[in-house]
Amino acid sequence: MRIFIFKSQANSALRAFAGEAGGQKLPSQFGPWHAIGVIRADKDPPFNVKRDVIEKAIAGEGFQLFKVKPKAAVAG
Repeated sequence: MRIFIFKSQANSALRAFAGEAGGQKLPSQFGPWHAIGVIRADKDPPFNVKRDVIEKAIAGEGFQLFKVKPKAAVAG
């Protein structure tokens, strides 16, 4: 299964995995959604999320939401 990665415009830390390129099943309250990547079936997902967990969520809900941690500022 190819997994598509999206970023929420409403919440800059919110991301989603979906099973379709258009993100039609993503929750509209966090949209608009912007596609930012795709994970091939033979590749591991980023963000330390396990593929089987993502695929189960997509099969049940059509998507999986997650938040990314803000990057720490580099002192210089």
